[in-house]
Amino acid sequence: MVDYAYTTVTGKIKPLLEKVRSVGIPTKVGGSWLKTLGFTSSNDASLIGVLKFIGFTDQSGIPTPVWTAYRGGKHKTVLGEAIKKGYEDLYAVYPDAHKQSNTDLSHVFTTSSSAGAQVIAKTVATFRALADEAEFPTTDGSAETSISEHTSRRPSAATSSGLPPLPGSTGNPEVHIDIQIHISPESSTEQIDKIFRSMARHLYGRKDD
Repeated sequence: MVDYAYTTVTGKIKPLLEKVRSVGIPTKVGGSWLKTLGFTSSNDASLIGVLKFIGFTDQSGIPTPVWTAYRGGKHKTVLGEAIKKGYEDLYAVYPDAHKQSNTDLSHVFTTSSSAGAQVIAKTVATFRALADEAEFPTTDGSAETSISEHTSRRPSAATSSGLPPLPGSTGNPEVHIDIQIHISPESSTEQIDKIFRSMARHLYGRKDD
């Protein structure tokens, strides 16, 4: 069984990583160090275990060379490599684990640990929050980001179909609204005219003649 690290404050993973890059390297990472950076909640202490899990510190809390490397220009790639190493068992199942769905991740975490459903959900959220801040080099030298970034950058209809956008269009999907009008056969000509005048006023902003 694997004891995956998780935090209940996944929203603080990104700001903590930013602090790692901007402040000096501490002699030891612990609760007091977190508090000096503004992470004063009792739940923030769980972030220390996450840093240990991905190799930013050793088991005693001393920053490792990975911590130092993360402060460089290729910090996203360094984080991606650290994630792959920390989550080695997960990547043994899915070599592109950062692109897998939460359901697939949950299945791996559930079968690899004895944790309950709530902890599994937090474990998935922790992994996702880390992966969102990383890049994962591929064999061709390019970099992949996590699934959540891919899904937030959906291509337009023209792009996804491989067709160029129509002249004068922005390339974004258009919305077409079809309106059906059911008029009673017993309606008079005057009533029908009123219906269409009302439509013109509301749809096109036209004033009654």
